[in-house]
Amino acid sequence: MSDAGASHVKRAVIGLALLLAACDGSTPLFKHSADEPGPFPAADRPVASIVSPRWSSEEARDRLNEAGTVMDRSGIKPGMTLADIGAGEGYYTIRLSARVGKDGRVLAEDIVPEVRDALAQRVARERLDNVSVRLGEPANPKLPDNSFDRVFMVHMYHEIQQPYEFLWRMRPSLRPGGLVVVVDANRATQNHGTPPALLKCEFAAVGYTQVAMQDMPSAGGYLAMFRAVGPRPDPAAIKPCKLG
Repeated sequence: MSDAGASHVKRAVIGLALLLAACDGSTPLFKHSADEPGPFPAADRPVASIVSPRWSSEEARDRLNEAGTVMDRSGIKPGMTLADIGAGEGYYTIRLSARVGKDGRVLAEDIVPEVRDALAQRVARERLDNVSVRLGEPANPKLPDNSFDRVFMVHMYHEIQQPYEFLWRMRPSLRPGGLVVVVDANRATQNHGTPPALLKCEFAAVGYTQVAMQDMPSAGGYLAMFRAVGPRPDPAAIKPCKLG
């Protein structure tokens, strides 16, 4: 191997090590110690199982300009700081990285260690210096406070087992004016989608207001955006939404 090739491999290995250094293991679902908030209400509807880190092939999605349209409608600009929750194989992560540029940042997160590791390898291989990768928890995205202009949740909301706790813990991560961007299919949660009215209700239960709802055929459903308003409610005051 040439010196240049060896240097490239070394940088990739170091980059992967740095990406994984901040990652930690997940804790059991629904467990709360005495000094933690909660308990939170359970979702009063089915929760879809995690079946694949891939929604569709990247080539097929790019032919429909899926990510480009979602980023345009979400107002993504150079220099922004974004979170990609349930990042999977990194379809959005890679394209968000290119859109925000060298002055922006993207935090990509997944709760499956093997998926997180594969994405970290891709980020290191493609030298995406503005992307970091971490392991989240099923009920807690563990995002740093006051950090993000947009938090993306693409085709994964219906897989969150404790949506009220997840949304409650996610709220402090938004900067003033920050938005949560949800892309999902308009179908029952057990069929890997979320009816828009149910989505709006569950976000509202944790103090978010819906600021946009648009059909997105190229993304397999719709795009919704939410802004956190007022203080976070006490977990005991959160009322779960009734399906239907």
